[in-house]
Amino acid sequence: MPDGDASTSTRMETAFGRGFLYDLWYFAALSSAMNPGSLRRIEMLGEPMLIGRTRAGKAFALRDICPHRAAPLSAGKLVKLGSEPETVECPYHGWRFSTADGACTSIPSLLDDQDLEVDRIRVRSFPVRESQGMVFVYFAAAPRADGVSPDAEVEPPSFPGVVGGGPKLIDAMDFDTHIDQAVVGLMDPTHGPYVHQQWWWRSKSHQIEKQKRFEPRPLGFAMASHAPSKNSRAYRILGGAPETEISFRLPGYRWEHITVGKRQVLALTFLTPVTASKTRITQIIWSDHPAFLLLRPFIRAGARAFLRQDGDMVNLQNQGLKYDPPLLWIDDADKQAKWYQALKREWVKSRTEARPFVNPVEATTLRWRS
Repeated sequence: MPDGDASTSTRMETAFGRGFLYDLWYFAALSSAMNPGSLRRIEMLGEPMLIGRTRAGKAFALRDICPHRAAPLSAGKLVKLGSEPETVECPYHGWRFSTADGACTSIPSLLDDQDLEVDRIRVRSFPVRESQGMVFVYFAAAPRADGVSPDAEVEPPSFPGVVGGGPKLIDAMDFDTHIDQAVVGLMDPTHGPYVHQQWWWRSKSHQIEKQKRFEPRPLGFAMASHAPSKNSRAYRILGGAPETEISFRLPGYRWEHITVGKRQVLALTFLTPVTASKTRITQIIWSDHPAFLLLRPFIRAGARAFLRQDGDMVNLQNQGLKYDPPLLWIDDADKQAKWYQALKREWVKSRTEARPFVNPVEATTLRWRS
């Protein structure tokens, strides 16, 4: 539970001081990965978390530490007694906690004449939403005792292009870096010819001048819809005249929505902080384009190669970052990285000052060579 003596502003300053963003929804899992009755331990924003689904089908999230003796609740089980709601039972001493709000409902060792207000004991509960087949968890900077924040009633973002049934590709990898470095690397437009040198993508020797229009979007920005660059060979398998729009949104959502006539492709990437030095990258692709049926193994292999090449570069970069050097960012190639930092600063200020968020990104055209 939060410290009842600490002020809201103090708790928020402490939370934001770790370099994470709060009062936002983070991707936790695909809905299909959470079966009824399942309990799963994950870590997000430095918090051990139990995410699960009741047998009735309701997704929930609790801090994965029993307040009695610190055993992980995820090692326990779901219990349903008569008409009572389902609870999570700790494997150590059988304490049970509500999946709805984390309140303790039972301490088996207590005798009838022993006075203890059991329901005042709580495990932090995190708001959970399911949208478009994905599970999102809300992290409040200053949660109430039950873990809920009024702002959590705002739904997670809805993404265009979730078509063609289930995802055509799912891949995930942990990068050994803070989310800031992972985000900046993800939106970097000029590393491709050096880090991703596949014959079917781009050649280091064939770089051309790029000119792209950018526009502000809710909690982020987008590279406005455009025809893919001529030296991006992978788009050719889609045929026709593809148009693509690439968007970024806080806290760490990046997606590319491609349209080819009536067909669509959505390549969605989530960056979820695990700890201050580890970030989980999850890539999911949906499409109703026939290429994803005919060439699915090749597309999957290519996407996995991209992700692992980025991971290898992160490991190389860490050799320099451990000395905490100043980083030199230039316009226009690094403008998106600067926008990300400006968006973060404005989000933190808007929350600590209790005022509306004002997007610092202005519409502009950026130019670079890659």
